[in-house]
Amino acid sequence: MLRLGVNIDHVATLREARYRDWKKGLPPEPLVLDAAKMAMQAGADSITLHLREDRRHIQESDVEQLRESIDIPLNLEMAATGAMILQALRFKPEEVCLVPEKRQEITTEGGLDLVAAGRGPIKIITDKLNEAKIEVSAFIDPELEQVDCAHRAGVQAVELHTGAYANATTPRAKRAELARQARAAAHAHELGLRVNAGHGLHYTNVREFIEDVPHLHTLNIGHAIVSRAIFVGLNQAVLEMTALLRHREYAFKAD
Repeated sequence: MLRLGVNIDHVATLREARYRDWKKGLPPEPLVLDAAKMAMQAGADSITLHLREDRRHIQESDVEQLRESIDIPLNLEMAATGAMILQALRFKPEEVCLVPEKRQEITTEGGLDLVAAGRGPIKIITDKLNEAKIEVSAFIDPELEQVDCAHRAGVQAVELHTGAYANATTPRAKRAELARQARAAAHAHELGLRVNAGHGLHYTNVREFIEDVPHLHTLNIGHAIVSRAIFVGLNQAVLEMTALLRHREYAFKAD
């Protein structure tokens, strides 16, 4: 069964827009923990959150609260740095997803370039986290060479960056991106890697994606769900996405 990981970063984005001083006693609304619990109750299989080095949305206290309070796996996205490894070892999420970071970006742009990074540093990080019983995935572009590098680095999973597919503006471009995703997913599966995917997937493009790309384990989706929740509520937004992923009929509410 295809699983849904709900990314709740943008719940924290909304909180930080008003309550950057919430640690001083101001009310930290909306509560990230409440969003995670609601997503879990609505059928999310895991919760994803990105503890960025600049702490622009998710904070250490959010990770700590979720680690203590939710009963489904926690997927912590983070940069491949020494400081973030220490955070992962502190919180011990079920899974860490290594992602690239740029200070000036609005959201993660592109996959982690494992070809350029080389096997050594990622292998060291993976081994250290695996020793702590934390599984590791790498957020990569859907290229066979990147998949090979991920496999050599010892990660348990890859998360295929779906941004180019989501941004395709013509049927031809979309077909080309789906073919690229399918090749990368099939290759990763052959190498024994778990295949996840995410970035820019939403209620209109996700069905075609899951029909064309094989061996998918988890889709990590955040912005689309949080945006939909503004109009129908988070519970309904998660229910609608799980219905799409599991090919169930579901009554979608009008905005």
